[in-house]
Amino acid sequence: MAARKSSRKESKLFVLDTNVLMHDPTSIFRFEEHDLFLPMMTLEELDNNKKGMTEVARNARQTSRFIEELIAGRELDLHEGVSLEQASKGQAIGSLFLQTEAITSVLPAQLPMGKADNQILGVLHHLQQMQPKRVVILVSKDINMRIKARAMGLAAEDYFNDKVLEDTDLLYTGIREIDLPFWEKNGKDMQSWQEGGKSYWRVKGPDCPDLYVNQMLYQEGEPFAARVISVEGKTATFESLKDYSHGKNAIWGVTARNREQNFALNLLMNPDVDFISLLGQAGTGKTLLTLAASLAQTLESKIYTEIIMTRVTVPVGEDIGFLPGTEEEKMAPWMGALEDNLDVLNQSDAEAGDWGRAATRDLIRSRIKVKSLNFMRGRTFLNKFLIIDEAQNLTPKQMKTLITRAGPGTKVVCLGNISQIDTPYLTEGSSGLTFVVDRFKGWVHGGHVTLQRGERSRLADHAAEVL
Repeated sequence: MAARKSSRKESKLFVLDTNVLMHDPTSIFRFEEHDLFLPMMTLEELDNNKKGMTEVARNARQTSRFIEELIAGRELDLHEGVSLEQASKGQAIGSLFLQTEAITSVLPAQLPMGKADNQILGVLHHLQQMQPKRVVILVSKDINMRIKARAMGLAAEDYFNDKVLEDTDLLYTGIREIDLPFWEKNGKDMQSWQEGGKSYWRVKGPDCPDLYVNQMLYQEGEPFAARVISVEGKTATFESLKDYSHGKNAIWGVTARNREQNFALNLLMNPDVDFISLLGQAGTGKTLLTLAASLAQTLESKIYTEIIMTRVTVPVGEDIGFLPGTEEEKMAPWMGALEDNLDVLNQSDAEAGDWGRAATRDLIRSRIKVKSLNFMRGRTFLNKFLIIDEAQNLTPKQMKTLITRAGPGTKVVCLGNISQIDTPYLTEGSSGLTFVVDRFKGWVHGGHVTLQRGERSRLADHAAEVL
């Protein structure tokens, strides 16, 4: 109990800006032993943003519900704070304080008090003066707000709790190089056998617990390429891969041009892998490989009944405004990548002639449905091949909404490039794509590959390097 008291004495007081609550309504339960303070202006801004069906409006309403549940029946002693321990199920042991009196703090003359941000800074300034021995920190997603606070000599931080990783260089790539020291350390009692046209290896050693199921392994300078199929303690089992770079194994006329593409095709063509994420720069072949694999499994082997493709409609430049037509027609301008790749896949059949190619194109179009994300709630996809393109622009919550649509027999493939985020409130660390890559690693029915080499053209490769 004494330790608890001493830690409470050292606890900080965090003043929350509105954008943190509208970004993550559960943020009030994520500050562990520290106390929170909500200025009246924050509540006012929540009220101004509650209308509408946007993600921000939904979050504003959810935050208001949380606060209402916390303070219901405690109106008389609000100035003493409301404990967060019970509501957060022990995750947060601090208290929530609301601004219960008018605060008139003297701010520099250059900051007009009428502006909401400056009123919150005034509250921060007042709290720091009232509790000089305590650390009072502003938490805001607004960079300019943090700059203004620091210019006034006040502490300010970004809200980091939504970030999956601090450094995206640490993100799981799905690939690991095996070198000679690995075999020396882990290959002493190695067993190897062949079964069903594939080779298997079982190794034992100190490096095995660091491997993940469905991680791809290779050895530089050797023809060794394998997938981890099980990890149990210090024992791991590998399975050899099919070589999709060879013409005889071409998928819908497409062969793998490099090692990572071969890894990706092995996952895409594996019926036991239900969820796949492919990361890579522009031109690494993410969409082409996925479409080729989906067409082969939908039209040739008939594992899936239909291909559903969706993407976030975030314009890179100015929005082009209202678009007439059906859902498919409205989505058409966003699906240029799909059209380009279908043209490539359609040209691979040289012997078919113009009539044959036209018939194939019509058949393909009948099996590919382009859907908008806005109409995904409440749906269940059975035996479908669901492709989520430009997945880096999705929030973790939107990603969960989409992936949980999958019914029996459905495969979900997420494609994206986390260095090309167009949504204003997402970063590489908080993108839904980063979130799923990190959370699905090591799952028996999930796989991930980060594609490295661009295969578009020498011009595109050079532009990616120098521009």
